[in-house]
Amino acid sequence: MPTTIDVFAKARDFDRAELLRAVREAGALPYFRELTGPAGPVVEMEGAERVMLGSNNYLGLTGDERVKQGARDALERYGTGLTGSRLLNGTIPLHLELERELAEWMGVEEALVFTTGHQANVGTLGTILAPGDTVVADSGDHASILDGCLLSRAKLRPFRHNRLDKLAKQLERAAQDGGGVLVVVDGVFSMEGDVAALPAICEAAERHGARVMVDEAHAAGVLGARGAGTAELFGVEDRVDLRMGTFSKSLASCGGFIAGPHDVIEYLRLQSRAFLFTASAVPAAVGAALAALRIVRSPEGPQLMARVLDNARYLRDGLQALGLKVVEHAVSSPEVDVATERAASSPKGDVSERYPSRRSSPCSSRTTGRPRCCGRRSTTPASTSTSPCTRPCPPAAPSCAPA
Repeated sequence: MPTTIDVFAKARDFDRAELLRAVREAGALPYFRELTGPAGPVVEMEGAERVMLGSNNYLGLTGDERVKQGARDALERYGTGLTGSRLLNGTIPLHLELERELAEWMGVEEALVFTTGHQANVGTLGTILAPGDTVVADSGDHASILDGCLLSRAKLRPFRHNRLDKLAKQLERAAQDGGGVLVVVDGVFSMEGDVAALPAICEAAERHGARVMVDEAHAAGVLGARGAGTAELFGVEDRVDLRMGTFSKSLASCGGFIAGPHDVIEYLRLQSRAFLFTASAVPAAVGAALAALRIVRSPEGPQLMARVLDNARYLRDGLQALGLKVVEHAVSSPEVDVATERAASSPKGDVSERYPSRRSSPCSSRTTGRPRCCGRRSTTPASTSTSPCTRPCPPAAPSCAPA
């Protein structure tokens, strides 16, 4: 007997369909806006200049001539694409150079380059974890971490965001699960803007015999003396087992990597389906990432990193001056977290009228969701003048993060 359930019904009746229709009719949808120029502190969006506060172009290297030349050189030598996986015909000398230099930068034995950052997390967690293992994850971790945990079919024990007491309880429970245990956290949390308490997390993991993996996507190229991320910043590089990073932020390209011990990287190289069964990144992306990494590791790197954190503080102070409730964190990051409601004393008007391209997650709570803005090396007081946006912004959608 044929089924009476249409598998596509969910696409018409999902819980946010009504909200989506309403904001589209009002011309207020904040997502999928069209950019018609290069990434920068001010962008051309749908025919008008807009201040860009949602980009992850932290060091402003997407427009650097050395990075663009790295992409051009790779394009000219290897063509537009490699049309195959890394396993068969998709590995070129640039991959090997990039992996070697990433490992040196992270201070580990080896690194493995993936086509995207999402695949780096999914491919690592979905391979190194297995049924019978337990993964303990911060509820604020990136979606790609959650996807990798679910793919692995390991037991998932989430703990409330940055709550070390909750982490300890979950580790105690995980010790009774009977398998290996991995703690995985973001170094800098992508929406909250705060930094993981890595020394305490490593100590708790060590007490329970657990391994630790840190997603350094928003910290690599920004935090630490050489820009190697939160593990370097806190002096716990030798206590973090695996470190993931991406090329789509400070390294001005697209792709991702995992860095760690030789045996683990070799295992992933041979077993990770997300690595084996996808096309290799286009040569231009690899060339650009390698050129950007060399800038970060050069004497110029510390100056760029200091500038982006200075600009994040400048942005934070300016938003507070507008009357916004800015969330303060113990450790500075390039991300600035603000409340959605304007402070009652502010005479300046809704921030959405001035800075329309700040980031607000579609998974944020309607009542407590907080737009996240980003500072960049190339953001200066002189570059923050632009025509205001007059479109109202809708409330954020319900949260999908674990409690």
